Amino acid sequence: MPRVIYTPAAPKPIGPYSQGVVAGCFLFVSGQIPLDPTTGALVEGDFKARVRRVLDNVRAVVEAGGGSLRDVVKVTVYLRDIGLFQEFNEVYREYFQENPPARVVVGVSSLPRGADVEVEAIAYVCREGP
Repeated sequence: MPRVIYTPAAPKPIGPYSQGVVAGCFLFVSGQIPLDPTTGALVEGDFKARVRRVLDNVRAVVEAGGGSLRDVVKVTVYLRDIGLFQEFNEVYREYFQENPPARVVVGVSSLPRGADVEVEAIAYVCREGP
């Protein structure tokens, strides 16, 4: 039976969905936009600051599900401005330094709450051994 993940370290969902769901050995992290988990407001500042907030939100859900960013196997990135691809990669490399997960980046016309970046992820959270 799937297990719903909730952590106050990530923003509350802004719709009828869970922050994440563990099904078998996989954790599916819902799309995260640059919302501050404390205030629920979009993070202000430059694009890189917003990307860091998004990836911190993803990390919080993965950790609440028993994993770490090293366990992330697939990432989907949505950018309102595909011209920010290189800036996104600069921050992304800080979070996924070794053996980065499979990934796709999609240019989109709009995102919830007017965000300019959203990231969803899948992590493998089964542990082998005793």
